[in-house]
Amino acid sequence: MPILRQYLRIALRRRYVIIGSVVACVLLGLIITLLMTPKYTATSTIEISREADKVTNFQGVEREASVADQEFYQTQYGLLRSRSLSERVAAQLRLVDSPEFFAMFGKSSDQPAFQQVNGRYPAAGRAARQRAAGEVLLKNLGVDPTRLSRLVDIRFTSPDAAFSAKVANAWAENFIQTNLERKVQATSYGRDLLQRQLAEYKNRLDESQRQLVGYASAQQIINLPSQTTGDNRTTSERSIVADDLAALNASLSQATADRIQAEARYQQAGRSGASTEALRNVAINNLRQRRAELAAEYQQLMVRFEPGYPAAQAIQSQINQLDRSIAREEGRVSGSLQADYREAVERERALQSKVNQLKESYLDLRRRSIQYNIYQQEVDTNRALYDGLLQRFKEIGVAGGVGVNNVSIVDPADAPQKPSSPRLLLNLAAAILAGLVLGTALALGLEQIDEAIADPAEVERRLGLPLLGSVPKVEGATPKEALQDRKSELVDAYLAVQTNLAFTTQHGVPRSFAVTSTRPAEGKSTTALALATMLARAQRRVILVDGDMRSPSVHHLGGVDHDRGLSNFLSGENDIASLTFQMKDLGLTAMSAGPIPPNAAELLTGNRLSLLIEQLLQNFDHVVIDSPPVMGLADAPLIASQVEGVIYAVESHGIRATLVKTALSRLTSANAHVLGGVLTKFEARKANLGYGYEYGYGYGRERGNEAAG
Repeated sequence: MPILRQYLRIALRRRYVIIGSVVACVLLGLIITLLMTPKYTATSTIEISREADKVTNFQGVEREASVADQEFYQTQYGLLRSRSLSERVAAQLRLVDSPEFFAMFGKSSDQPAFQQVNGRYPAAGRAARQRAAGEVLLKNLGVDPTRLSRLVDIRFTSPDAAFSAKVANAWAENFIQTNLERKVQATSYGRDLLQRQLAEYKNRLDESQRQLVGYASAQQIINLPSQTTGDNRTTSERSIVADDLAALNASLSQATADRIQAEARYQQAGRSGASTEALRNVAINNLRQRRAELAAEYQQLMVRFEPGYPAAQAIQSQINQLDRSIAREEGRVSGSLQADYREAVERERALQSKVNQLKESYLDLRRRSIQYNIYQQEVDTNRALYDGLLQRFKEIGVAGGVGVNNVSIVDPADAPQKPSSPRLLLNLAAAILAGLVLGTALALGLEQIDEAIADPAEVERRLGLPLLGSVPKVEGATPKEALQDRKSELVDAYLAVQTNLAFTTQHGVPRSFAVTSTRPAEGKSTTALALATMLARAQRRVILVDGDMRSPSVHHLGGVDHDRGLSNFLSGENDIASLTFQMKDLGLTAMSAGPIPPNAAELLTGNRLSLLIEQLLQNFDHVVIDSPPVMGLADAPLIASQVEGVIYAVESHGIRATLVKTALSRLTSANAHVLGGVLTKFEARKANLGYGYEYGYGYGRERGNEAAG
């Protein structure tokens, strides 16, 4: 908040600079606005879709937007502002050869392309004029996308309303045409590229197939093609050796099983003497049945007859014949089993030998098929690449035939009825703003340049001095006359200074103090006289000593000369009473500066000044010394080092702050105690208004009486 108050003070102080800047800018803006040529802006609105609508897509007609679409739209906006599009519009509207067009926009050039021959431009400079016309159109074109939509406004501004509408519409139409042309060119380029790639990969495929067939022929590698089984499964390509090996291996397995079965039957027949085949033989079974019948008859005869009975012997002979027949039949069955077993063994052995041969052939084929498989993989890879490119080529061929555009005109431009510029109110507002900015900059600049102390607040802020008070500038009377009027503004001001001075030490107003300033005529003598008068009116014994032995002034106030005074005492004279005089109208005693010495600083370097102050304080309550200015002299620091404190007078709007700081540093280096500062010749009307600095100075009276010094 202190910074804001400081800026407000600066604005109030420099208000005339700011007001003048605003008025000047407003007048300048008004003049420029009235002198400007009216211009008209025509607007054409187009819609840019992300891509063409997919009318054949049953999942949805329009494509959903995403954040990534911003790249697409920014590209479209850049294409709308492209130089090629502007030159195309210029060529279509025949602006390249139109002197009126270039004159409308103030385009004049000393180039040969713009030198008219018989009222026309030369054909040789057409390219240069086309580029210049495109630059003019781009300079007056505006592309304004509507936020959160796919709409774009194309604005063109010119002094001719109809021409603005014509350019805006031509710009939109040519943008749509170039968009379609780019799609056709891209499709054609892609088709040509794919054709070249298809031819290349076709050659690769043919070469790899020839290489595969040549190697298979040289190595006698014959593979059966793949087949589709009944369950719609496709078998892979296989070699004849592998196929034969699989078939023979299956036969070998069957032969082994048959051999094992024949061997089992043969071994069974050898162990039991009667094999299963013999038991199942019909002839043997019939012979056995007949023998059983004859054996039964024979047993019946043996019941009644002896073995020698002829009928019994005949039956026994038949039984023996049947036994021999049964034995012969069983021998034939056993021989058949042995023959079958031997045949099975031979067949198994032959198949095993053939399988072993095929295994060796298959292993040899596998070794020779390594390079064959490499060639086969290359053929498969080239075929897959070729098929993919062929499919892509067909898709591009279909897509290239569809001329769907994703840019459409929503509202064509109409000739505007009123100019878009100049806009008086907007220009005046801009002029006011520019004036405020310029005035503020000037005020801040002047404030930085101006180092004068303007108001009481700056005594503390810029100088670092405690403010004892501010004294108004009075006119129409001398300082002494103003002090004699106890109702004057000067008396009120110095009463306030005296009051503040009483708080500078523990015992109130310092008993000895000097009043100095940076340079002459800043009001230090008036301040010394006024403070001595205020203390005297407070029933104090006060003596005013004129310490400025180079330019004395106190003796003028007493109406005496300066033949005797301070310089006499500093020179060695001890009679103080003879060196003073009375100022009865102000109620105080004074001591003039005395005769002007050749070098006042030499008189002040001794101890005579401190001795004088010590003796004066024995008879007076306060010793007030009117000190010389600080800058350029050594007197003020010497006097300041001998008194209890120093009061520093600063002229309002009269001296730079840097000079005051330099003077204060000199006093500080002399071990002087600066009690505070008094702002003299202060005019509240020149300071910051509204801060109440005039309160109490002139209540009920006219201001007057200048404070001199």
